Amino acid sequence: MPDWLSLTEEPALEPELPIIDPHHHLWDRPNNRYMLEDLIEDTRAHNVRQTVFVECTSMYRADGPEELRVVGETEFVQGVAAKSASGGYGETRVATGIVGSANLRLGDRVAAVLEAQIAASPQRFRGIRHRAAWADRTVVPNQRADAPEHILLDPDFRKGYAHLRTYGLSFEGWLYHTHIDDLTDLAKAFPDTTIIFNHLGGPIGVGSYAGRRDEVFAAWKPAVAELAQCPNVVAKVGGIQMVVNGYRWHELERPPTSDELLQANQDWYNYTIDQFGPDRCMFESNFPVDKLSCSYTVLWNQFKKLTRGFSADERAAMFHDTAMRVYRLPRV
Repeated sequence: MPDWLSLTEEPALEPELPIIDPHHHLWDRPNNRYMLEDLIEDTRAHNVRQTVFVECTSMYRADGPEELRVVGETEFVQGVAAKSASGGYGETRVATGIVGSANLRLGDRVAAVLEAQIAASPQRFRGIRHRAAWADRTVVPNQRADAPEHILLDPDFRKGYAHLRTYGLSFEGWLYHTHIDDLTDLAKAFPDTTIIFNHLGGPIGVGSYAGRRDEVFAAWKPAVAELAQCPNVVAKVGGIQMVVNGYRWHELERPPTSDELLQANQDWYNYTIDQFGPDRCMFESNFPVDKLSCSYTVLWNQFKKLTRGFSADERAAMFHDTAMRVYRLPRV
């Protein structure tokens, strides 16, 4: 992958502009490693001040109570964050915010899991992502078998979800465009819990949705508009360079330029920003998942080009300030 990514290189635009990347992952898996050093290398061209780690089933405990094994991921990232905070890896402070996992379908029993997660990283733990990205396997072949359809409407899930407010935790809404209405229903039912809308609601562009981008966009717009009416929801702008989005960048002879990315993505980005407003939007990398399609430098150049017509305050919100406020991050 690095050799292919090097076929399209760009200097970072406005390299002094402060950035908080509110969505990335870390893992060490067979033939698939993305750790602190890799992230630092990817971010070096831009002025990334801080990052937020989001759960990715990484480093779960090998034993102990099943529902508490997810805490191993937070323990792992807490260690990475401590390494970064030492200053030995540069000025970027990685994982000043941590979003972990918990099975909210445990209902009231999830309280013990949330307490264990917070105890594993008292200064950094900020929220929970319980994935709701359901799609028929004929559309998304790698669909997780334990992700039932309409999980956000499930009574047991909602009983567990109610505990997020008690502990001051936010919720990451990761789902596909076909189920955005479920997230809107959840937001209205729990108006005091902050929801972060992940990856623009996952517009699908593969399987039966391949070649139907205009149709998907037309169906996606009213769902996003209704969700944006919920003041407790903020949006991550990005995360649509995955295979499931159907752009097939990874099949090209060379990676896309920032201009090519912008041409493909700007309608989705602009509509989201128009609906939520800059003070409820934050750009995200979704690395290393989106690294399959483009480099970190090119990705953020795209965001900088997108916002050339915005005011300085609006740009500061989307690149930095919204993430700092929503995740309650320190000023670095």
